[in-house]
Amino acid sequence: MKFLYLDGSCGISGDMTVAALLGLGASRKKLDAAIAGLGLEGVHVHVGNSKSYSIAGLSFAVHVHGHDADHVHSHEEGYVEHCETKDDRRKTIECHEGHHHHEHRHLSEVYEILDRAANAGAVTPRALETAKKIFRIIAEAEAKAHGVPVEKVHFHEVGAVDSIVDILAVAVLADDLGIENCIVTGLNEGSGFVETQHGMLPIPVPAVAHIAEAAGIALHITETKGEMVTPTGAGIVAALRTGERLPASYKILKSGIGLGKRDFGRANFLRAQIIEDCANDKGGDATSTTTGCTPADSNVFQIEANIDDSTPEELGYAMEKLFEAGARDVHFIPCYMKKNRMGTLLCALADSEHLAAVERAIFLHTSTVGVRRFPVERTCMARSTFEVETEFGKVRVKKSVLGGIEKIKPEFDDLKACADKAGVPIREIQKAVEKKLH
Repeated sequence: MKFLYLDGSCGISGDMTVAALLGLGASRKKLDAAIAGLGLEGVHVHVGNSKSYSIAGLSFAVHVHGHDADHVHSHEEGYVEHCETKDDRRKTIECHEGHHHHEHRHLSEVYEILDRAANAGAVTPRALETAKKIFRIIAEAEAKAHGVPVEKVHFHEVGAVDSIVDILAVAVLADDLGIENCIVTGLNEGSGFVETQHGMLPIPVPAVAHIAEAAGIALHITETKGEMVTPTGAGIVAALRTGERLPASYKILKSGIGLGKRDFGRANFLRAQIIEDCANDKGGDATSTTTGCTPADSNVFQIEANIDDSTPEELGYAMEKLFEAGARDVHFIPCYMKKNRMGTLLCALADSEHLAAVERAIFLHTSTVGVRRFPVERTCMARSTFEVETEFGKVRVKKSVLGGIEKIKPEFDDLKACADKAGVPIREIQKAVEKKLH
């Protein structure tokens, strides 16, 4: 099985990740289309070959209205402010005019910009979900750091155009690579303090520390002076990672080097690799690797709630919000409740790091006043994704393996997109895929 491995030896930031994924061969064409789909005027990106202390790789930079907005990433990209009212928000923006070149946005406003790209057909549903997930993870960490509700988190740099581009770019490129399992064994972080508008903060900064805590990311503090892990970088790891242990032996199929912009007195880069578990060459059991259900999956919870006064439309909206909060799965079951009332049993699966956010979303978006949760154990088939070229276009296909059992299923979103483009029924696209597979 194939994995995406992000080597965090030099830390991680948004622009480093974008460059590393491009180095793996992710589509620049899809990236440009996604950025154009945002509908933000005067935005363009630059990708170039460069070196960091003799190590060659790619660099990624965002430019806005002729101004080089690709700042050296620091904790400023994760700073937030709490605004009680719209007037407070307006005054805050006015107060910071002349001090920042970037706009200030709430999470809902960032979501609206991302939705614009999806509505333009430039971003797949999966990539949109990943981008929103990264922003949500950062927002929750900043809310905890500043002691405010997520809805009132007020982004400075993360809400800026360049950071929106960074995060959407990572989501689009990761989706294009089609590898569903990502390994990050841990992240090296610097030491000392970082200067912010509101004083000196210790490294790791609060947002990074909270993300690492919530997602169970291992941090190794080094003697390097400076911030090696940005909130955006930590959010990317928390959103993409499915395992934290490398296979006992593996082949490196391809590597990509994304260069950082900070000078730590040594090479600064993120290495991304597509690797293949060698156990499969020997007929090994795929479930023994980090594909599918990893050791961390033993820490999965099922959350349930009985609901009898929410409309189907409200429940559909709640399902979307639960997935945004990090739920692995959500489904509804009709049931009879007290006094023989018809009701709905809401069932969701969530990792421990997303449990609190999922429960909060249930309380916020449904009428329930209580939830049940209990740990569950799962057996999962190892999963990978590959593309099939048909006469109607490319279709991603999911392959699931467990022992001698193998299942193959085309990605419905791709079937639908090809059917819409060609003006034929979805079953015609399915037949074309099956013909290529056989």
